[in-house]
Amino acid sequence: MPKSVNRRLLLAKRPGRAGVTQDCFRLEEAEVPAPGPGQLLIRVLWLSCDPAMRGWIAEGPNYSEPVPLGGVMRSFTLGRVEVSQHPDYPVGSYVSGRQGWQDWAISDGSDIDRIVDPEQAPLSANLHLLGMTGLTAYLGLTDVGRPKVGETVVVSTAAGAVGSVVGQVAKLLGCRTVGITGSSGKVSDCLETYGYDAAINYRDYETTDALASALAEVCPAGVDVYYDMTAGWISDAVMGQIAIGARIVVVGTMAMPSTPPPVGPRYSRQMLVTRATMTGFLVLDHFDRLEEAVTKLGAWYREGRLRYREDVTEGLERAPEALMKLLNGRTRGKVLVKLAD
Repeated sequence: MPKSVNRRLLLAKRPGRAGVTQDCFRLEEAEVPAPGPGQLLIRVLWLSCDPAMRGWIAEGPNYSEPVPLGGVMRSFTLGRVEVSQHPDYPVGSYVSGRQGWQDWAISDGSDIDRIVDPEQAPLSANLHLLGMTGLTAYLGLTDVGRPKVGETVVVSTAAGAVGSVVGQVAKLLGCRTVGITGSSGKVSDCLETYGYDAAINYRDYETTDALASALAEVCPAGVDVYYDMTAGWISDAVMGQIAIGARIVVVGTMAMPSTPPPVGPRYSRQMLVTRATMTGFLVLDHFDRLEEAVTKLGAWYREGRLRYREDVTEGLERAPEALMKLLNGRTRGKVLVKLAD
């Protein structure tokens, strides 16, 4: 058995008006747990930070049960099996799952999503391109967005972990791609790294109408697919540009508070006139198709047709800092926390 202590970050309080802050979490040390029959001990190596985590710790209703106060903060993880009494997970194997913000975790296999092949890609890529991020991007675009060759696909948070994959996959499927992002550096990432045909820094525009005019210039035939991860005024600007038969994929609402629901423009008439559809997509509904997405994305990656960028913070104690940077839009690429080699 390992001799080190198990450090865990617990949810100390729910976010208030200031949003997610450092004091929402509390660091605790405990003994490294010992696995019993049918269990395994995982050394957590990498943590994923995702926009959805804001909703996981909020007071209001969400698509999953909130993290309980005093509970280990929930997150996707990548780890190595150190001790095993489970026939499906031998010692030394790498697993991706949902072990949360802690150095060590006991599992019975129910919170493990897949065994990772370290030969496919760098281990950390299994928390984004070859993990739930990739699954979200690939299935949200192909199953819900249903892009056709020559169509215009607009992506918000286009340089982020999900958005960057959406843009690249759309290009591989023969679409014209337009990214919306939040800095000049991220515009450069969209154009130079991820191959978008056009990219817009929404911070250059003070009003919805001004952003809508900029979008109209780069989307002269309208928007056929909108992959939406922001909601709020950015999406208001896109909605005025949707084409007949447009498909809107709602994946995130980063620009809106979790509660109460904000009052904004109502686009029922626009949806009717364009005969558009708007569909919510939650990756948690599609775990059964993870291997399908990993196989496709992995092949494209090894062919050199998909690229990614990582924003890495080191140390479990700095995980709240990494999450806050993500939620404040101060990161570039997939946000990860490295706990150990």
